[in-house]
Amino acid sequence: MVVFVPLVIGAAALAGVGGVGAGVKGVADGYKAQGLNENTAERQRVAAQNLETLREECGRALNELGREKISVLDTSMKHFLDSFGRLKNVELRDSAGLDELKRLHIDEASFEELRKLSDMAVEIVKGGVAGLAAGSLTAFGAYGLAMHFATASTGAAIAGLHGAAAANATLAFFGGGALAAGGMGMAGGMAVLGGLVAGPALLVFGAMVGLNGMKGLEQAKANAVQVNAYCEQWAAATDLSRAIRDRAMMFYATLAQLDVRFVVALQNLDRIIATQGEDYAQFDQEAKQSVAACVSLAMSIKSVLDTPILDDSGVLTDESGALMDKFGHGSDE
Repeated sequence: MVVFVPLVIGAAALAGVGGVGAGVKGVADGYKAQGLNENTAERQRVAAQNLETLREECGRALNELGREKISVLDTSMKHFLDSFGRLKNVELRDSAGLDELKRLHIDEASFEELRKLSDMAVEIVKGGVAGLAAGSLTAFGAYGLAMHFATASTGAAIAGLHGAAAANATLAFFGGGALAAGGMGMAGGMAVLGGLVAGPALLVFGAMVGLNGMKGLEQAKANAVQVNAYCEQWAAATDLSRAIRDRAMMFYATLAQLDVRFVVALQNLDRIIATQGEDYAQFDQEAKQSVAACVSLAMSIKSVLDTPILDDSGVLTDESGALMDKFGHGSDE
């Protein structure tokens, strides 16, 4: 008996030491899991907040561009169409000193498109721009106006705009309200921002995973891997949102600058009509050049109005980049 007592005590002691070791490891793993969860949650929060910020900025930029398009059509473009429409015997392609007009496609169809767009803008302004359906101004900014509305009546055009805005996941993403408040428009489960799969990422976005409640280290590691994938998606969406915002801001600046020059050209046009009448064939050469310059500005503005920033999948269009290069803004990417 005396011989076995120390052995029993020794075995118990070893078991106790093993248990203490396992307990210590369990506590250490718990701390590691907690630290990993906290780090993962912070990365998730920062990535989500960055996307939320750029999403809101992009939405505002597209809205402001849409508002500027409506304003230009309702004011200076309407003024141009009224004044230019009074002229008779107009032959612009023979205007000396304005070779660029020879390269422009100027015909009655172009002016008719502008008339329809201007009439539509007038009706929108009468109804109150602030009263437009959610997403409509965003659609005005994102898409070329003629592409959607040139062949439609005013009422149908506005209805069509509302439908296009409501059905487009990208516009819903930009105009669907704060993500924290559950706003996403119709983006859930659809492709948003150039092919990012919205479903699982947006579910996490709308209701952050309760990572701090996850105790297991292995589970914490698995959560970190999953959130890494979400963060990569959000970072890509953030970059695209930034690029769209910058492109919209460039379009706004270009349109505003052209409109300033257009207003001056319109003042010259009105002065010419007041002093030389309405028969273009009787104008002196300087007056003909002034008329041609005014038309050239109108066509430049039309190119900005016509050119979509986004395609139907929410990706920046090549033609919008080419247009900005033409006006000297260079790449925004």
